[in-house]
Amino acid sequence: MSSEYLIEVEDLKQHFPIKTGFFKTTPLKAVDGVSFHIKPGETLGLVGESGCGKTTVGRTLLRLYEPTSGTIKFDGKEITNKNMAEYRKNMQMVFQDPYSSLNPRMTVEDIIGEPLDVHKMYSNKKERREKILALMELVGLNAEHATRYAHEFSGGQRQRIGIARALAVKPQFIVCDEAVSALDVSIQAQVINMFEDLQAKLGVAYLFIAHDLLVVRHISNRIAVMYLGKVVEIGDADEVYEHPVHPYTESLLSAVPIPDPIMAKQSQRIVLSGDVPSPMNMPTGCAFRTRCRFATDKCAQVCPTLMDKGGGHMVACHNR
Repeated sequence: MSSEYLIEVEDLKQHFPIKTGFFKTTPLKAVDGVSFHIKPGETLGLVGESGCGKTTVGRTLLRLYEPTSGTIKFDGKEITNKNMAEYRKNMQMVFQDPYSSLNPRMTVEDIIGEPLDVHKMYSNKKERREKILALMELVGLNAEHATRYAHEFSGGQRQRIGIARALAVKPQFIVCDEAVSALDVSIQAQVINMFEDLQAKLGVAYLFIAHDLLVVRHISNRIAVMYLGKVVEIGDADEVYEHPVHPYTESLLSAVPIPDPIMAKQSQRIVLSGDVPSPMNMPTGCAFRTRCRFATDKCAQVCPTLMDKGGGHMVACHNR
C-alpha cells in the first residue's frame, strides 16, 4: 500500500561541525528539528531569509548531505539510512546556480542524456537522442542547441537545461532550489508556468525553495516559513498569505512589493530590529525572540513548538 504522503520529514537536523579552536569544534545548527510532509503532485513552498537553512533542507532531503538525525520517508518507506541509488530516479534536484551545476566540458545533449545513461533508460542511440530532443522541446530549447556547450547559453537557458536533466528520469519529486532566482522576471514567469504545466502533465511533486514570496504563492499549495533552522509557520498558501500569524511571517509579507501605488502607500512595512543571530550561538528559547516585538520572559526559556491554529495552519509562537 502506498502512503498518503510522498515525502515525510520528521525532526530533521543537520549540524555541521565548525573548527573553533585547536581541538575544539562547535556545531553549526543549519537545520534544527524540521518536520513537514508533501502529498503526490503537491507543491510545498519553503521561504525565509538567506542563511535560514532552506537549501540545506533540500539537499539533506535528497541525502546530498547526510542528516545528523531525524527521519525521511519516501512513499511510506524510510530512506534515512538506505542506499539512495534506487531512489535517485524518483527524487531529483534543480540547483540554484545554473553556472556551476552544469559540466562545461559536456554538450547539452550529453548533460541531459547523462541520467538516461546512468539508469539505462534507452535501448539504442536513436531512442536516446529522441528522448533528449523531446526533453529539450518540453523546456523550450531548440534541437540545434543539442551540440552546444553550457557556456554558450544565457542564465535562463542554462536553468532550462538543468530542469530538462532533472526531468529525464521521470521523477515523482523534485527539489527546486531557488530555481528561478537567477533569471530575468519575464523568463521567471515562463519557467514557473512550465513547472506548473509539467506538474499537470506528469503529476510531479515539488519542494519549491525561494526568496520571492509572490512566486511562492503563485506556484505553491502550501507554504512553510523558516527562521534559523526551524519552521515557524506552515499552512495553506492563501491562508498563510492572507492571515499570517507568526510575527516573522508578518514581517516577511510586509516587505513584498505591491503593484498598486495607492495600496502600497497604505500598507505598513514591519521592519525587524537587530540582526539574525549566528546559528553557532543561538539564543535560548525561541530563536526569533531577539528581534520580536511580542517577546516575553517565557520566549527566552521555552522554545515554542508548532501548534495547529485551525485547518492545518501550524504556528510556533507562545503569544499569537
